[in-house]
Amino acid sequence: MHKIVTIGVYGFDERGFFAALQRVGVDAFCDIRRRRGVRGRDYAFANRARLEARLAELGIRYFHRIELAPSNALRQMQYAIDAAAHVSKRQRQVLSPAFADGYRQECLATFDSHQFAADLGPEARVVALFCVETEAAACHRSLVAERLAQELHLPVEHLLPTPAG
Repeated sequence: MHKIVTIGVYGFDERGFFAALQRVGVDAFCDIRRRRGVRGRDYAFANRARLEARLAELGIRYFHRIELAPSNALRQMQYAIDAAAHVSKRQRQVLSPAFADGYRQECLATFDSHQFAADLGPEARVVALFCVETEAAACHRSLVAERLAQELHLPVEHLLPTPAG
């Protein structure tokens, strides 16, 4: 493995999303969502079946790593913190410290970065961590990327949609 990238779906259109993956040479795509669906017609391309099919067409291997998805209880806690701050999920810029601590205890305490890399296989060079939030810092994928960067000494790039116009 040479590099980790993270990507969310919000803010991307279908063409831009897959172009971003191709531009950086993603060859392994790790979906770390619990529910592999996104509401709304604009993001239908990120629903499980369509996403897997398009990635296969592009020669990108798909992996679902549900053990890296936060529990519903942890997600609800973050939503309550967001609501108290009058911030919607799509407006959130960073995770709360409580969520980050909970996620590290719930999902990363037993996470083995070296086994994760081995599971993807030796052909995995550029690995994408995928969830929905636009900003990596507002999503648990940033915590997984941070761990992989530290333990595997890999660079991390956060892919963002380009503004229209």
